[in-house]
Amino acid sequence: MTGRLVILGSGTSFGVPVIGCDCAVCRSDDPRDRRTRTAAVFEVGGVRLLVDTPPELRLQLIAAGIGAVDAVLYTHAHADHVAGIDDLRAFSVRGHTVPIYGPEETVAELRRRFRYIFGASEPVPGTSRPELIATPIPPYEAREIGGVGVLPIEVDHGGSAVFGYRVGSAAYVTDAKSVSDRAVEALRGVDCLILNGLFERPHPTHLSIPEAIALAGRIGARRTYLTHLTHRHRHQALAARLPAGIEPAYDGLSIVF
Repeated sequence: MTGRLVILGSGTSFGVPVIGCDCAVCRSDDPRDRRTRTAAVFEVGGVRLLVDTPPELRLQLIAAGIGAVDAVLYTHAHADHVAGIDDLRAFSVRGHTVPIYGPEETVAELRRRFRYIFGASEPVPGTSRPELIATPIPPYEAREIGGVGVLPIEVDHGGSAVFGYRVGSAAYVTDAKSVSDRAVEALRGVDCLILNGLFERPHPTHLSIPEAIALAGRIGARRTYLTHLTHRHRHQALAARLPAGIEPAYDGLSIVF
């Protein structure tokens, strides 16, 4: 199976530039240092599976030239991963209902937080809302979504569970603090791995960059790209010091797997 993985956003929850910051990275003229909140698209055989709906989703999809998605895979319900859910309305006004999937707790939280989408009442005549079908899925049970095989993989986000997703020989894991042996086994054999890396120092809910490098070594992917990056790391400088086979991701990065 050949596919493409597009990194729509590669930044931490603050994004880069950070509001009110004049550090060298926030002032950088390198477009790879401009990082919107994390999201990605798996594209296999014309089927597009969007991972998360961050606040900049509309701008991300336009920049990537993606005019339609077939389903959404949610990692978890934190605001930087779900707050752009209303941008899915663009597909509904064209007559498309979008299926969404994620951990049971995430789907329940989306239903609670966005009642105007999932409530029983119809929208006011002349207005629209995203037309979504929400399905909770268990971890480690492979399923076909739009004809594409997807394996949800549970990882720890500092005491809460989030999902990474494996599609063929590519996997996308963000907002992990620790990854169990079971998750590592589920990730073995991937050619392309997207993995979050935050600071140099440990963080209570995210892998640090040294921890991400060590984990990438355990998994053994041929290519690993670090995402969820902060304004503490200029792309060019970080790329220069990472081990062979590991690179910083950036907004708009397109990877064939």
